[in-house]
Amino acid sequence: MLLETFADLAADFPFEWWQAALILLAGVAAGLINTIVGSGTLVTFPVLVTMGVPPVTASMSNAMGLIAGNLTGAWHYRAELRGVERTLLKLIPCSALGGVIGAWLLLHLPEEVFGYAAPALIVVALGFVVLQPRLQAVVRRRKDAQAEAAAAAAEARGERPRPIDPDRAAQPLSLYVLVFLAGIYGGYFVAAQGVLLLGILGVFLLASLQAANAVKVVLVAAVNIVAAVSYILFAFDRIDWWVVLLIALSSTVGSWAGAKIGRRLSPVALRTVIVVLGVVALVSLVSRLV
Repeated sequence: MLLETFADLAADFPFEWWQAALILLAGVAAGLINTIVGSGTLVTFPVLVTMGVPPVTASMSNAMGLIAGNLTGAWHYRAELRGVERTLLKLIPCSALGGVIGAWLLLHLPEEVFGYAAPALIVVALGFVVLQPRLQAVVRRRKDAQAEAAAAAAEARGERPRPIDPDRAAQPLSLYVLVFLAGIYGGYFVAAQGVLLLGILGVFLLASLQAANAVKVVLVAAVNIVAAVSYILFAFDRIDWWVVLLIALSSTVGSWAGAKIGRRLSPVALRTVIVVLGVVALVSLVSRLV
């Protein structure tokens, strides 16, 4: 009986072996890139669309599959979360609520809207990826200025300078608003939400850049989880579970590799791969519209 069930499942498998292999490779790359940079969806999404998966189904199934890799990356970054736990607990509801709204928009707006919006969102995502080095430079200058200001204030009080305690510092309201808006973006279109979040957290979160990156990984996982729950409850029949399985398995391997050895890879090479595949997705989606 069990063998017959597996045989039936195999018979319903929608991809050729080489297509499945490409999706698996894309999932590994996405997991690795998400752990190091963010924007791994710009690897998996164009591959899925090229393999014939409808864009909305590809976006939903890909987001669900990447959850396993998101959680793997979050686990490996747990040490960097020390000292920002309370701040993170305040930010998670902002991301989650934004993710629910973004998922609602994806499910209720006509699929034609996504067809037109996706190319524009890919251009935005690619812009974040290309500008990431400059964005990181701005973030580093901001962190250095925060540290210098804290040290000067401590010296003026006759105290020894101490590192900023993020959980005791008053985080700006703009941080929570922008994280909420990033959640809407991530719930509707997964690509590059990690890069967007890192830019927001790096500038507005009163913490180190490493802590900001760790918070980013957790918030991306939160957005994808709440979006996935929305998809399961309200669009179960539009999910491609084979895609979810393939991406989940491969992105977990990629996230593990990213946490272990990915930092040795050239950021320029990673961004080049992301941009090339993003352009492929852009051309594919625009050609469908034309």
